[in-house]
Amino acid sequence: MRILVVEDDAKIASFVVKGLKEQGYAVDHAPDGDTGLALAGTTTYDAAIIDVMLPRLDGLSLVKRMRAGNAVLPVLFLSARASVEDRVKGLQAGGDDYLTKPFAFAELSARLQALIRRASRAPEATRLATRDVVLDLVARTVTVAGRLVELQPREFALLEYLLRHPGRPVTKTMILEHVWDYSFDPQTNVVDVLMSRLRGKVDPEKTRIETLRGVGYVFKTTA
Repeated sequence: MRILVVEDDAKIASFVVKGLKEQGYAVDHAPDGDTGLALAGTTTYDAAIIDVMLPRLDGLSLVKRMRAGNAVLPVLFLSARASVEDRVKGLQAGGDDYLTKPFAFAELSARLQALIRRASRAPEATRLATRDVVLDLVARTVTVAGRLVELQPREFALLEYLLRHPGRPVTKTMILEHVWDYSFDPQTNVVDVLMSRLRGKVDPEKTRIETLRGVGYVFKTTA
């Protein structure tokens, strides 16, 4: 999943971006509102974390412009202002949640996951399952045929992306954009390497993840 973080405080931005990446998210950071608006207009995100007080274009105005452009991604506002009036202004501007500074990363992560679940309208909000592979988004665990499998954060993110699109082909470009922080480079083999590692852990029999030559990969819904 790809997250946009718009925060001008370098220390807070580093803290948030590092934490999200450790959880397997792909993250883009913008230090001001104008840059954030440009990224939101050119890249598809699953959610955004936006500071209210930003240089060049403040957070409230940024979200209003995003909404005017029909952007529907969930938005979590960050702000040092904690009054009810400030929270109401944030929600009225188009925000979906409001978190006051200072905050614990665990709470930010939990609120972000809740926003993404609500936006997806998925009935199984904290769990993805296809065939005998079960991924728990809260506990960050994976079981294959009832056996617990330990995955590295990037492997977990790749499996999550595949399980969010069961039976549907996903290209290397799509994987790079949602699992890594950069756009497609036709010379890179990082997707192939990571896929090989993931298969070794969750699909050693090569019956679940199929390679579609010239297209990408698909997590098969049937054996």
